[in-house]
Amino acid sequence: MKTVIAILLTSIMLNSSDIYNIKLKNLNGEELQLNEFKGKKILIVNTASKCGFTPQYEDLQKLYIKYGDKLEIIGVPCNQFFKQEPGTADEIATFCQKNYGVTFTMLEKANVKGKSQNELYKWLTQKELNGVKNATVKWNFHKFLLDENGKLLADFGSSVNPLSEEIVKYLQ
Repeated sequence: MKTVIAILLTSIMLNSSDIYNIKLKNLNGEELQLNEFKGKKILIVNTASKCGFTPQYEDLQKLYIKYGDKLEIIGVPCNQFFKQEPGTADEIATFCQKNYGVTFTMLEKANVKGKSQNELYKWLTQKELNGVKNATVKWNFHKFLLDENGKLLADFGSSVNPLSEEIVKYLQ
């Protein structure tokens, strides 16, 4: 009986690691701890400034303004899809602020798929880490929504607008 319990506990621990332990850096190179956002839902979006979905920055900012008391949005610039985010950290920050007035959190540029996938996206896309589901990031502006305790709630493809009912229903 003790062996069965030990196996079950090990399985549970392996199946949902804590996203709050992942080390991240913002666009300024400063360390960011996701546990700063405990108690809020978190929408994580891989972004690019030269993509057909780039105008979603505007709706992400509107979503952040409307629900910022209970939602944190985290943009993750990525250059893996047809090199649509070639800029430096300063260029990305300037672009986002100048064109879309972005005030939500932006992380340093990262790989969201493949062998060099960063730790955050490993967690988001691998069921053995997030405990919920496997997912594949197929393009820029793929969105992942976490609940107030860091549990993966849902993911949304690039064509799902940030202000769509599909997303907003989780915030009301």
